[in-house]
Amino acid sequence: MQKVTPGNTDLNISPIVLGGNVFGWTLNEKESFDVLDAALELGIGTIDTADTYSHWAPGNVGGESETIIGKWMKEHGNRDRITLITKVGGSMGPGENNVSASYILKEVETSLRRLQVERIDLYFTHWDDNKTPVEETLGAYQKLISAGKVRYIGASNLTPTRLKASLKASREHNLPRYEVFQPGYNLCDRSEFEEGVGPICKENGLGVITYYSLASGFLTGKYRSEQDFGKSVRGGAMKKYLNGRGKRILSALDKFARERGVSQTAVSLAWLIQNPLVSAPIASATSRLQLNAFAEAMKIELTSDEIHLLNQASD
Repeated sequence: MQKVTPGNTDLNISPIVLGGNVFGWTLNEKESFDVLDAALELGIGTIDTADTYSHWAPGNVGGESETIIGKWMKEHGNRDRITLITKVGGSMGPGENNVSASYILKEVETSLRRLQVERIDLYFTHWDDNKTPVEETLGAYQKLISAGKVRYIGASNLTPTRLKASLKASREHNLPRYEVFQPGYNLCDRSEFEEGVGPICKENGLGVITYYSLASGFLTGKYRSEQDFGKSVRGGAMKKYLNGRGKRILSALDKFARERGVSQTAVSLAWLIQNPLVSAPIASATSRLQLNAFAEAMKIELTSDEIHLLNQASD
């Protein structure tokens, strides 16, 4: 498997990043371990999580995903095989996002303890609070990098204005630079990234690791009508995609999946893997069976005509 180096880092990540949002939410610890084991067997050793995952589930407080991943790595002794991504700044429930220096320096210790590691490979500003000076946020990361607790930093969900300001502050004040950006991006949701931070990432050589890579499951092809919304906890979000454009995208996915003998999921992920703007997509799985599609996506190579037709269907 050919590894990917995102942005100006020396990280070698898998072509697909395993999403950890389901650990401690739709999967219990044992089920999570099974998916993690199967992913690593496929060569997917890059895991994305966040301190907030999954505070929204009944009985959770946040940090459940990090705790499960940390326990899995500890029990298997495989930390050296894992590239670990986690995030800070998002709200744990009622309240505001927070990227102040004091919050970051406190919260990173909690994440390190839950993950049972000494260093995070890629640490993201998850959600901006749009008020903390960018120099303060980056200054906190500078302390963490100097202390050996973080290797590289990235950002997610920043506006173009705040991302530009952050990159400028890094240049002018000799502060750490966001080397990777994490946007919501997929065949259904293109314009916000392509017309917003995408050009900024390209101009500045930032790596891009996408979330919502399968449009919350719509691009797997399992949601064809409102009767299908009950198939998962995310089903209710499918209504916005189930329109003429969404059906055109599904039709194109169906065509290429059928011709190649793979799943619609595999074609959707392959479109991102081969996208020149993207380093790697994040995708979650709740079973070993779903991971089969990840293996397919990493093996197939879409032709320029297939990519063109997928772009055309999703325009």
